[in-house]
Amino acid sequence: MRKERDVLFLVLFLIIFINGFESGGYQASLLEIGKEYNLTHTSMGFFASFELLADMLAPILLGHWADKTGKRISILVMLGIQVVSNLLIVFWTSNYVFLFSIFLIGLTTSALQFISLAALADAYPVTGTTKIGYITSLYALGALVSPLIVRFYLRYGVGWRMLFILLAATSLVALLSVRVVTFLVREQPAVLPEEDGGREKMLIVGVLLLCVIMCIYVGFENGFSFFIDTYMNTQLHTENGKIVLSIFWASMIPARILAGKFSAKAKQILYLCCISIPLLTIAIAFSGSQLMILILSIPLGMASGAIYPSVLNTSFRFAGRSTATVTGMITTATGVGGVIFTALTGILSDRFGIRIAIAALAAFFILAVLSVAGLKKAEKMGVKQKKA
Repeated sequence: MRKERDVLFLVLFLIIFINGFESGGYQASLLEIGKEYNLTHTSMGFFASFELLADMLAPILLGHWADKTGKRISILVMLGIQVVSNLLIVFWTSNYVFLFSIFLIGLTTSALQFISLAALADAYPVTGTTKIGYITSLYALGALVSPLIVRFYLRYGVGWRMLFILLAATSLVALLSVRVVTFLVREQPAVLPEEDGGREKMLIVGVLLLCVIMCIYVGFENGFSFFIDTYMNTQLHTENGKIVLSIFWASMIPARILAGKFSAKAKQILYLCCISIPLLTIAIAFSGSQLMILILSIPLGMASGAIYPSVLNTSFRFAGRSTATVTGMITTATGVGGVIFTALTGILSDRFGIRIAIAALAAFFILAVLSVAGLKKAEKMGVKQKKA
């Protein structure tokens, strides 16, 4: 009977699914939004990065507030703001109202992300590591289906604001769901491994290296996702960019589930992903074949998808008892990467073309590979600190 009532993880999964739906849908709608507001590639990059700026600020502005207020109340407030912000975009045409609302959506989406992850870890201390793979795959699932839905209603003459109607409705469903569940611990706390059990303090060096990896990965992911539709539309003269985007996100789903199951191999997974992503991206950027781009988007999506759960699971080795703080730092890093690299992609697209811009994003993974290599030294530092 108790298991039948345990729907908290389903509610948290729904919230993350909506976050992914918003991200993928906004990426797929950006070209249409740009047409309405007469935006250049640079302006489209800044429009995209404005939301991501809020993603970066949310953990800084709201992390302490969420801890003090409580996760359930915090999530309810964030969902309420999301509903209102989406409706503002639906009923007002001013670009200033749009930017203000998209900033609030970015702020609340980011907050819901790290608060939900923290709530999942608190409520499921035994199975939380595996559930991270599932919950991050739900984000990818949302980002997968939304471009297909956007493509469907745009082809039938429905405006891009339909996305924000759907987001308002689903956020309202999530809000009502949170009101009827409790956030109590569902499992007995797992016994920590002996090698980690003596560490109570956060190992900042390891956490910062993980933040670098996430910054570069999310920067790439957003830059690629925001501009692949434009790239295929302007360079290859096809509307299949949204299909590529959906395949890209679809491939993340099994990769994130597997990364959660094989969390013990997280560092090896990070190595493989950070090396393969730039190679696949350059191949896509300079391919003139739609079919080749469709095929290459599958391994690219799998490599991209495995990074997030692998970083989260690796972070537990360095977090000590400050898991919420570390989750917030990683979330902030995602916002930093999104803001900088999305805007940079827009600027490079206007100056050198979209092909060069996407390829330039891939070059930054050199820093990600070096950061993964540094994790081993960081772990040795932690062992020395423990012995001392």
